Amino acid sequence: MSSHLDAGRLAGLLAEPDRRRVVAALILEAGELPDIIAATGLGGRSVVDALDRLTSGGLVEQGADGTFIVLEESFKAAARAAAPERPTGQHGDEPEDHQRVLDRAIVDGRLVKLPTKRSKRLVVLERLAQEFEPGARYVEREANAILRAFDDDVAALRRYLVDEGFLDRADGEYWRSGGRVDV
Repeated sequence: MSSHLDAGRLAGLLAEPDRRRVVAALILEAGELPDIIAATGLGGRSVVDALDRLTSGGLVEQGADGTFIVLEESFKAAARAAAPERPTGQHGDEPEDHQRVLDRAIVDGRLVKLPTKRSKRLVVLERLAQEFEPGARYVEREANAILRAFDDDVAALRRYLVDEGFLDRADGEYWRSGGRVDV
């Protein structure tokens, strides 16, 4: 495997339609030249040129038996190398066990995953409840605006917060009724 294949080089190798067709054929296990030509519908010269470029670029390898394979792990390696580092400790003011839950659930201020395990979901809901001022009342539109900063499914978040006792509602208004109060 070519360890120097980064996302930019990978994209460059796949920039040409003929090379993409050859890679697709290889992924679908057409490993011998005649099979690749048949699978792609390309001429022999086009397939050979694409294979030369893909092989020299480190995405394709030719085995001792003459068959070609895509080094599929190159995709994962390039994606990992190009991915922005996920910040950790975004919730440093929380207890350590809560930080781990929140760091997985809320990334860059957005809810990426509401945990299915109730104990973890309660940690996330308590964090969302912190957005509501104790003693203040919010019409549904205001509550939605606060929750929309975290996720677009505000109805589900409101329902969870009410069901778990973090918010209460009556007469079209919501108010904070649970969770930790920081002083």
